[in-house]
Amino acid sequence: MESMAISKFKTTCLATLERVRKTGRPLRVTRFGKPIAEICPPTPVPTAKNWLGARRYTGRILGDIVGPTSDLVDWEVRR
Repeated sequence: MESMAISKFKTTCLATLERVRKTGRPLRVTRFGKPIAEICPPTPVPTAKNWLGARRYTGRILGDIVGPTSDLVDWEVRR
């Protein structure tokens, strides 16, 4: 694990954090040679499933979908 003095970390904080994120290597921040913090890369964020097509094959057809409605009972079913 790489170590860095806190004074250098304070001056290069954003660049150092970006380097840890890109390389995946953790960093130990020290003060007077003693570790005070460890910076680890983030865990991967699980990707969301594609919502397009999520309801595919879940519909049901009730009765004739092509023919005209001829009966009030058929009309009630289609509501």
